[in-house]
Amino acid sequence: MLIIDKHNKIAHPPLVATIGFFDGVHTGHRYLIEQVKAEASKRGLPSAVITFPVHPRKVLQKDYQPALLCGYTEKTERLATTGIDYCVCLDFTREISELSAQEFMKNILKESLLVDTLVIGYDHRFGHNREDGFADYKRYGKLINMNVVEATALPGADHVSSSRIRRLLGEGHVRRAAKLLSYNYTISGKIVEGFKVGRTIGFPTANIEVWETYKVIPAFGIYAVFVHVDNKRYEGMLYIGKRPTLHNGDNISVEVNLFDFDGNLYNKDLTAEFLDFVRPDEKFDNIDTLKKQIQNDKETVIKVIENYKKLYMHPK
Repeated sequence: MLIIDKHNKIAHPPLVATIGFFDGVHTGHRYLIEQVKAEASKRGLPSAVITFPVHPRKVLQKDYQPALLCGYTEKTERLATTGIDYCVCLDFTREISELSAQEFMKNILKESLLVDTLVIGYDHRFGHNREDGFADYKRYGKLINMNVVEATALPGADHVSSSRIRRLLGEGHVRRAAKLLSYNYTISGKIVEGFKVGRTIGFPTANIEVWETYKVIPAFGIYAVFVHVDNKRYEGMLYIGKRPTLHNGDNISVEVNLFDFDGNLYNKDLTAEFLDFVRPDEKFDNIDTLKKQIQNDKETVIKVIENYKKLYMHPK
């Protein structure tokens, strides 16, 4: 996949393209992209996705902090796995936001980006105030000699949307979210020094300073995870919460206990891949009760991971 943006302006032929923010590049997005590729093949033209590096709403509302499924770099990496030919990253501006759909199609899509055929998601709207619909886009397309094709929804599945996936993660349903995403959700960060309480009770944890501040953090609780660090994968259990037994106040901790790891993790970067939810966060009467529960959690997580590997991973 070739990326076209303001820093990398590649000369290209007319395109068969679709447009959207594509947060998470989930199964619905992938089904749409498959239709773009099929239309491109039929017309003998390259396929393209037109997307935005920054959420359009954030451009219009400076204080808006969207909770996202992925950042720009992760999004382009996931788009590359779809087999699309081009990813056009268009800087969304206030000037663009004020264009009507007709003006946007003519000035931006046709004249600037050389879109020959526009494949529109069945529920997608664009242009100032999003006041036009597919029949309008079709009519505008005829005026500028642009083919406009309406895509169909992903058949035989529950409604798939980025907002629904965000909601599932916020409720701790990471397996259901993974099914809609087509991959396991992840968060990344740097290991920082913590309170070191875990090591005193036999469960040393790596405290994660999540640098992807824009990403959705799943619900408080214990999770079975794979942890990727230094190009190696480890199994472990991850905690998200306010450590109520330890009277941590309102500070939210994200910490992970790696199984079969011996070494220093401080200042290393890691990515936690969520496999399944184990239990919600809970306040215990004392440290001994907490220690017993964590031991039970570890035994449960080991079983969950073994079951996950049997169901979803092919033996080497």
